[in-house]
Amino acid sequence: MYFLPIILRRLVAGLVLFAAGSRVGATSAPLNIVFILADDLGYGDLGSYGQEKIPTPHLDRLAAEGMRFTQHYSGAPTCAPSRCVLLTGRHLGRAEIRGNEDARRRFPEYGDREGQYPLSADAVTVAQAFRRAGYATAAIGKWGLGPSGSTGDPNRQGFDHFFGYLCQRVAHSFYPPHLWRNADRIIINEKPVPGHARQPGGEVRMEDWIGKSYAPDLLVAEAEHFIAAHARQPFFLYLPFIEPHVAMHPPRASVDRFPADWDTDAYRGENLFLPHPRPRAAYAAMVSDLDGHVGRVMAALERAGIADRTLVVFTSDNGPSMKRIGDTTNSRFHVGGVDVPFFNSTGGLRGHKGSVYEGGLRVPTIARLPGRIPAGLVSDGPGYFADWFPTLAEAAGLQPEAATDGESLWPAMTGVRRITFERRPMIWVFAEYGGQVAVRLGDFKLVRRNLHAAVPGAWEVFDLARDRAESRDLAGENPALIEEAEAILRREVADNAAFPVPLHLAIVASDAAR
Repeated sequence: MYFLPIILRRLVAGLVLFAAGSRVGATSAPLNIVFILADDLGYGDLGSYGQEKIPTPHLDRLAAEGMRFTQHYSGAPTCAPSRCVLLTGRHLGRAEIRGNEDARRRFPEYGDREGQYPLSADAVTVAQAFRRAGYATAAIGKWGLGPSGSTGDPNRQGFDHFFGYLCQRVAHSFYPPHLWRNADRIIINEKPVPGHARQPGGEVRMEDWIGKSYAPDLLVAEAEHFIAAHARQPFFLYLPFIEPHVAMHPPRASVDRFPADWDTDAYRGENLFLPHPRPRAAYAAMVSDLDGHVGRVMAALERAGIADRTLVVFTSDNGPSMKRIGDTTNSRFHVGGVDVPFFNSTGGLRGHKGSVYEGGLRVPTIARLPGRIPAGLVSDGPGYFADWFPTLAEAAGLQPEAATDGESLWPAMTGVRRITFERRPMIWVFAEYGGQVAVRLGDFKLVRRNLHAAVPGAWEVFDLARDRAESRDLAGENPALIEEAEAILRREVADNAAFPVPLHLAIVASDAAR
């Protein structure tokens, strides 16, 4: 399908959608998909989710014109595994990638090529499903699922076009030396700005950490160009933008929009990443700029005349910046200088990025499609990243050719039925930050941490309907729930030698019989 002439691809897409029309109510015009992924945006960072300090008018409008999810979860509490779950529809107990790890550590054949542990040649992504159906497909932003030329190269995982960062580490700089356009390394800064530095003394100056070519501007412009160029054919556009992940060095004009009296102390890079003289204003600027990117994408769809037949989804890959593990600086800043409490970025939830508590996993999520998704709709039913592959496929009338672990949210999004709490259990098996698992069963969430330790942590049980802050552990009152969660993990979790997690499950009679 990748090499077919465009006219034939349009014909195939039209036939697929025509055949599916009676099933999903598709119109004669094919449905486009734009999936926007923020990076480390907290549940409470948008106005529509309670943010009071940072204006996010474009995203608030998106929520008002569509559907807002109040209990939607990322695929994992960090970047690469969350994106793996999103694109493949396999939950973290079956996902190929369950942590952040550079490819070179496991694949010496890649030499010094930048990038993370790659998706395998056997992986099936939602982009592949859309490309096979005749859609033009593009990923613009941060990839993190394999180096150029590897099995995880985005061009080998269903995307006709890629522009952005292949490597998450390179994406720590917003003024990097280069970006990638498919297999081509494009130099954008002869004098790049590093993503990491410390300045123990002296004046911290914003201008010392600002370069020439600001990568986010190039990413948004590329997205606008793609939309304009493909307005007459169906497309799937994946936009994993890099804000508000640190390092923080947004343009001065963005920072200056926020009150000077917010910042009484400079951040000196003591908790990793770059120093900044006005860290609170800088974080607000990054969230505000991200909101502006969404506004530009929506304006591009309007100019192309396709905004009303494009499903736009916005969410975040995990929760906001965490406190540094083993921090001895006594800094009030989280990693990269982010002041999470000042903005209430977690929305009152427990935990941050790197944690399977709610603050690390529950993310703002919005979907808009006029005429199909009722304006102002709010869903309080649980869902997560494994659901998006079947959801997007059903919305476009496609039949997924691979097994997924999620459930389609499309009937709930279109008002046919609400998301129920009797859905499949939601599962996270996270190899990093000590080894963690979480299982959501209806209103209850079960968490177990420090699984790599000689003495692992005990199960914790929370009733999220009454305790969204996970402040009261009910494990002693719910042994049956723990038994059920362990039975689910036995059934659902596949071995993964690259990202092992010892589950420490209780021995049951059937195990002993073996």
